[in-house]
Amino acid sequence: MVKFLELRKSITPGVRLMLLATFSFAMMQTLVKELQQFNTFEIFFFRGAVSMILCMVYLKYFGIPMIGTQHKWLFGRAFSSLIATLIFYYTLKIMPFGAAVALKYLSPIFAAIFAIFIVKEKLKAIQWFFFLLAIIGVVLLKGFDVRIELWALLLALSASIIGGFAFIFIRKIGKSEHPLVIVNYYMVTATVITGLLMLPYWQTPTTNFEWGALIGIGVTGFIAQFYMTRAMQIESVNRMAPLKYLELIYALLVGFFWYGESYTLFAFLGITLIMIGMVLNVVVGKR
Repeated sequence: MVKFLELRKSITPGVRLMLLATFSFAMMQTLVKELQQFNTFEIFFFRGAVSMILCMVYLKYFGIPMIGTQHKWLFGRAFSSLIATLIFYYTLKIMPFGAAVALKYLSPIFAAIFAIFIVKEKLKAIQWFFFLLAIIGVVLLKGFDVRIELWALLLALSASIIGGFAFIFIRKIGKSEHPLVIVNYYMVTATVITGLLMLPYWQTPTTNFEWGALIGIGVTGFIAQFYMTRAMQIESVNRMAPLKYLELIYALLVGFFWYGESYTLFAFLGITLIMIGMVLNVVVGKR
Protein backbone atom coordinates (compact mmCIF):
# COMPACT_ATOMS: atom_id res chain seq x y z
CA MET A 1 0.00 0.00 0.00
CA VAL A 2 2.84 2.38 0.86
CA LYS A 3 4.53 1.70 -2.47
CA PHE A 4 1.24 2.28 -4.30
CA LEU A 5 0.69 5.63 -2.58
CA GLU A 6 4.28 6.60 -3.34
CA LEU A 7 3.80 5.79 -7.02
CA ARG A 8 0.51 7.69 -7.04
CA LYS A 9 2.23 10.79 -5.66
CA SER A 10 4.75 10.50 -8.48
CA ILE A 11 1.96 10.98 -11.04
CA THR A 12 2.45 14.74 -11.03
CA PRO A 13 0.60 17.22 -13.29
CA GLY A 14 3.51 17.07 -15.72
CA VAL A 15 3.32 13.28 -15.90
CA ARG A 16 -0.44 13.38 -16.49
CA LEU A 17 0.00 15.90 -19.29
CA MET A 18 2.72 13.77 -20.88
CA LEU A 19 0.49 10.68 -20.73
CA LEU A 20 -2.24 12.55 -22.60
CA ALA A 21 0.32 13.91 -25.08
CA THR A 22 1.78 10.51 -25.93
CA PHE A 23 -1.70 9.02 -26.39
CA SER A 24 -2.61 11.85 -28.78
CA PHE A 25 0.65 11.35 -30.69
CA ALA A 26 -0.20 7.65 -31.07
CA MET A 27 -3.65 8.50 -32.45
CA MET A 28 -2.04 10.93 -34.90
CA GLN A 29 0.44 8.29 -36.07
CA THR A 30 -2.43 5.84 -36.58
CA LEU A 31 -4.15 8.33 -38.88
CA VAL A 32 -0.87 8.84 -40.75
CA LYS A 33 -0.65 5.08 -41.27
CA GLU A 34 -4.15 5.14 -42.78
CA LEU A 35 -3.02 7.72 -45.35
CA GLN A 36 -0.01 6.01 -46.87
CA GLN A 37 -1.18 6.97 -50.36
CA PHE A 38 -0.35 10.63 -49.63
CA ASN A 39 3.10 12.19 -49.76
CA THR A 40 4.78 12.89 -46.43
CA PHE A 41 5.03 16.62 -47.11
CA GLU A 42 1.30 16.87 -47.78
CA ILE A 43 0.42 14.99 -44.59
CA PHE A 44 2.79 17.16 -42.59
CA PHE A 45 1.28 20.28 -44.22
CA PHE A 46 -2.22 19.35 -43.06
CA ARG A 47 -0.91 18.61 -39.59
CA GLY A 48 0.77 22.00 -39.44
CA ALA A 49 -2.03 24.02 -41.05
CA VAL A 50 -4.87 22.64 -38.90
CA SER A 51 -2.83 22.93 -35.70
CA MET A 52 -1.79 26.46 -36.64
CA ILE A 53 -5.41 27.53 -37.13
CA LEU A 54 -6.45 26.00 -33.79
CA CYS A 55 -3.52 27.69 -32.04
CA MET A 56 -4.32 31.11 -33.49
CA VAL A 57 -8.04 30.83 -32.68
CA TYR A 58 -7.24 29.87 -29.08
CA LEU A 59 -4.64 32.61 -28.63
CA LYS A 60 -6.90 35.24 -30.21
CA TYR A 61 -9.93 34.22 -28.14
CA PHE A 62 -8.05 34.50 -24.84
CA GLY A 63 -6.17 37.62 -25.86
CA ILE A 64 -2.72 35.99 -25.70
CA PRO A 65 -0.02 37.64 -27.86
CA MET A 66 1.00 35.30 -30.70
CA ILE A 67 4.50 36.68 -31.20
CA GLY A 68 6.05 35.80 -27.86
CA THR A 69 9.26 37.27 -26.46
CA GLN A 70 11.96 34.59 -26.61
CA HIS A 71 12.23 34.47 -30.37
CA LYS A 72 15.62 32.71 -30.40
CA TRP A 73 14.44 29.72 -28.39
CA LEU A 74 11.02 29.66 -30.07
CA PHE A 75 12.49 29.44 -33.57
CA GLY A 76 15.14 26.99 -32.34
CA ARG A 77 12.46 24.67 -31.07
CA ALA A 78 10.38 25.01 -34.24
CA PHE A 79 13.23 24.29 -36.67
CA SER A 80 14.75 21.46 -34.62
CA SER A 81 11.41 19.67 -34.31
CA LEU A 82 10.63 20.10 -38.00
CA ILE A 83 14.05 18.92 -39.20
CA ALA A 84 14.07 15.93 -36.83
CA THR A 85 10.62 14.82 -37.97
CA LEU A 86 11.35 15.20 -41.68
CA ILE A 87 14.60 13.23 -41.34
CA PHE A 88 12.74 10.54 -39.41
CA TYR A 89 10.11 10.25 -42.16
CA TYR A 90 12.91 9.93 -44.71
CA THR A 91 14.70 7.19 -42.74
CA LEU A 92 11.46 5.21 -42.81
CA LYS A 93 11.95 4.94 -46.58
CA ILE A 94 15.64 4.00 -46.63
CA MET A 95 15.86 1.51 -43.76
CA PRO A 96 13.67 -1.15 -42.12
CA PHE A 97 10.76 0.34 -40.23
CA GLY A 98 11.75 -1.28 -36.92
CA ALA A 99 15.27 0.14 -36.95
CA ALA A 100 14.07 3.65 -37.87
CA VAL A 101 11.50 3.73 -35.08
CA ALA A 102 13.95 2.29 -32.54
CA LEU A 103 16.48 5.00 -33.35
CA LYS A 104 13.80 7.69 -33.11
CA TYR A 105 13.17 6.76 -29.50
CA LEU A 106 16.74 7.56 -28.57
CA SER A 107 15.93 11.30 -28.66
CA PRO A 108 14.62 11.43 -25.06
CA ILE A 109 17.92 9.94 -23.89
CA PHE A 110 19.87 12.60 -25.78
CA ALA A 111 17.56 15.23 -24.27
CA ALA A 112 18.30 14.05 -20.75
CA ILE A 113 22.05 14.11 -21.44
CA PHE A 114 21.91 17.58 -23.01
CA ALA A 115 19.91 18.83 -20.04
CA ILE A 116 22.87 18.12 -17.75
CA PHE A 117 25.10 20.56 -19.61
CA ILE A 118 22.69 23.12 -21.04
CA VAL A 119 20.02 23.66 -18.38
CA LYS A 120 22.11 22.28 -15.49
CA GLU A 121 19.69 19.56 -14.47
CA LYS A 122 21.02 16.85 -12.21
CA LEU A 123 20.71 13.21 -13.17
CA LYS A 124 21.08 10.54 -10.52
CA ALA A 125 23.42 7.63 -11.22
CA ILE A 126 20.61 5.08 -10.94
CA GLN A 127 18.64 6.96 -13.62
CA TRP A 128 21.34 6.08 -16.17
CA PHE A 129 20.57 2.43 -15.44
CA PHE A 130 16.85 3.06 -15.96
CA PHE A 131 17.59 4.76 -19.29
CA LEU A 132 19.66 1.74 -20.28
CA LEU A 133 16.72 -0.55 -19.50
CA ALA A 134 14.47 1.54 -21.74
CA ILE A 135 17.01 1.49 -24.59
CA ILE A 136 17.39 -2.29 -24.32
CA GLY A 137 13.61 -2.54 -24.33
CA VAL A 138 13.36 -0.53 -27.56
CA VAL A 139 16.01 -2.71 -29.21
CA LEU A 140 14.22 -5.90 -28.18
CA LEU A 141 10.86 -4.50 -29.19
CA LYS A 142 11.64 -3.29 -32.66
CA GLY A 143 15.03 -4.80 -33.42
CA PHE A 144 17.89 -3.69 -35.65
CA ASP A 145 18.74 -4.89 -39.12
CA VAL A 146 22.46 -5.49 -39.77
CA ARG A 147 21.89 -4.61 -43.42
CA ILE A 148 21.52 -0.91 -42.56
CA GLU A 149 24.15 1.17 -44.31
CA LEU A 150 26.40 3.35 -42.17
CA TRP A 151 25.26 6.65 -43.71
CA ALA A 152 21.62 5.76 -43.11
CA LEU A 153 22.37 4.87 -39.50
CA LEU A 154 24.18 8.19 -38.96
CA LEU A 155 21.28 10.06 -40.54
CA ALA A 156 18.79 8.42 -38.20
CA LEU A 157 20.99 9.18 -35.20
CA SER A 158 21.21 12.81 -36.29
CA ALA A 159 17.40 13.00 -36.24
CA SER A 160 17.38 11.67 -32.67
CA ILE A 161 20.05 14.15 -31.59
CA ILE A 162 18.21 17.09 -33.17
CA GLY A 163 14.98 15.86 -31.61
CA GLY A 164 16.72 15.87 -28.22
CA PHE A 165 17.56 19.55 -28.67
CA ALA A 166 13.87 20.31 -29.27
CA PHE A 167 13.14 19.20 -25.69
CA ILE A 168 15.92 21.45 -24.39
CA PHE A 169 14.64 24.49 -26.26
CA ILE A 170 11.24 24.04 -24.61
CA ARG A 171 12.90 23.81 -21.21
CA LYS A 172 14.97 26.93 -21.90
CA ILE A 173 11.79 28.84 -22.75
CA GLY A 174 10.36 27.70 -19.43
CA LYS A 175 7.09 29.20 -18.21
CA SER A 176 7.69 32.60 -19.77
CA GLU A 177 5.67 31.73 -22.89
CA HIS A 178 2.20 30.25 -23.18
CA PRO A 179 2.43 26.61 -24.39
CA LEU A 180 0.40 27.40 -27.49
CA VAL A 181 2.72 30.25 -28.45
CA ILE A 182 5.52 27.67 -28.57
CA VAL A 183 3.35 25.23 -30.53
CA ASN A 184 2.22 27.98 -32.91
CA TYR A 185 5.81 28.87 -33.87
CA TYR A 186 6.38 25.20 -34.73
CA MET A 187 3.15 24.88 -36.70
CA VAL A 188 3.64 28.09 -38.69
CA THR A 189 7.19 27.03 -39.57
CA ALA A 190 6.03 23.53 -40.56
CA THR A 191 3.11 24.83 -42.62
CA VAL A 192 5.20 27.27 -44.65
CA ILE A 193 8.12 24.91 -45.34
CA THR A 194 6.15 21.72 -46.03
CA GLY A 195 3.58 23.73 -47.99
CA LEU A 196 6.29 24.66 -50.46
CA LEU A 197 7.85 21.19 -50.49
CA MET A 198 4.54 19.41 -51.13
CA LEU A 199 3.58 21.37 -54.28
CA PRO A 200 5.12 18.89 -56.76
CA TYR A 201 3.47 15.96 -54.94
CA TRP A 202 0.01 17.40 -54.19
CA GLN A 203 -2.82 14.86 -54.29
CA THR A 204 -6.37 16.12 -53.76
CA PRO A 205 -8.34 14.05 -51.18
CA THR A 206 -11.32 12.41 -52.83
CA THR A 207 -13.29 10.86 -49.95
CA ASN A 208 -14.76 12.09 -46.68
CA PHE A 209 -12.49 9.68 -44.83
CA GLU A 210 -9.35 11.15 -46.41
CA TRP A 211 -10.44 14.70 -45.55
CA GLY A 212 -11.43 13.64 -42.04
CA ALA A 213 -8.18 11.80 -41.43
CA LEU A 214 -6.03 14.68 -42.70
CA ILE A 215 -7.89 17.15 -40.48
CA GLY A 216 -7.77 14.65 -37.62
CA ILE A 217 -3.99 14.52 -37.90
CA GLY A 218 -3.90 18.26 -37.31
CA VAL A 219 -6.32 18.11 -34.36
CA THR A 220 -4.58 15.25 -32.55
CA GLY A 221 -1.21 16.80 -33.34
CA PHE A 222 -2.41 20.08 -31.81
CA ILE A 223 -3.54 18.35 -28.61
CA ALA A 224 -0.34 16.30 -28.38
CA GLN A 225 1.96 19.29 -28.91
CA PHE A 226 0.05 21.42 -26.40
CA TYR A 227 0.19 18.87 -23.60
CA MET A 228 3.79 17.85 -24.28
CA THR A 229 4.97 21.46 -24.36
CA ARG A 230 3.20 22.27 -21.10
CA ALA A 231 4.65 19.17 -19.43
CA MET A 232 8.17 20.15 -20.50
CA GLN A 233 7.66 23.66 -19.17
CA ILE A 234 6.63 22.70 -15.66
CA GLU A 235 8.85 19.68 -14.96
CA SER A 236 12.43 18.58 -15.60
CA VAL A 237 13.44 17.17 -18.98
CA ASN A 238 15.04 14.03 -17.53
CA ARG A 239 11.66 13.06 -16.01
CA MET A 240 9.38 14.04 -18.89
CA ALA A 241 11.43 13.01 -21.94
CA PRO A 242 11.53 9.25 -21.17
CA LEU A 243 7.72 9.21 -21.05
CA LYS A 244 7.80 9.70 -24.82
CA TYR A 245 8.41 5.94 -24.98
CA LEU A 246 4.72 5.49 -24.23
CA GLU A 247 3.99 6.42 -27.84
CA LEU A 248 5.51 3.10 -28.81
CA ILE A 249 3.37 1.22 -26.30
CA TYR A 250 0.19 2.90 -27.54
CA ALA A 251 1.19 2.18 -31.13
CA LEU A 252 1.67 -1.51 -30.35
CA LEU A 253 -1.74 -1.71 -28.68
CA VAL A 254 -3.40 -0.05 -31.67
CA GLY A 255 -1.56 -2.46 -33.97
CA PHE A 256 -2.72 -5.45 -31.94
CA PHE A 257 -6.39 -4.51 -31.56
CA TRP A 258 -6.97 -2.49 -34.78
CA TYR A 259 -4.66 -4.07 -37.32
CA GLY A 260 -4.46 -7.57 -35.85
CA GLU A 261 -0.67 -7.49 -35.58
CA SER A 262 1.02 -10.10 -33.39
CA TYR A 263 4.15 -9.71 -31.28
CA THR A 264 6.90 -12.06 -30.24
CA LEU A 265 8.07 -12.93 -26.75
CA PHE A 266 10.98 -10.51 -27.20
CA ALA A 267 8.52 -7.74 -28.08
CA PHE A 268 6.62 -8.21 -24.84
CA LEU A 269 9.91 -8.39 -22.94
CA GLY A 270 10.87 -5.09 -24.55
CA ILE A 271 7.55 -3.54 -23.48
CA THR A 272 8.17 -4.67 -19.91
CA LEU A 273 11.68 -3.19 -19.80
CA ILE A 274 10.47 0.12 -21.25
CA MET A 275 7.67 0.38 -18.70
CA ILE A 276 9.98 -0.51 -15.80
CA GLY A 277 12.57 2.01 -16.95
CA MET A 278 9.98 4.79 -17.27
CA VAL A 279 8.17 4.16 -13.99
CA LEU A 280 11.34 3.87 -11.94
CA ASN A 281 12.78 7.00 -13.52
CA VAL A 282 9.64 8.96 -12.65
CA VAL A 283 9.65 7.71 -9.04
CA VAL A 284 13.36 8.37 -8.50
CA GLY A 285 13.22 11.74 -10.29
CA LYS A 286 10.36 12.83 -8.00
CA ARG A 287 12.44 12.02 -4.93
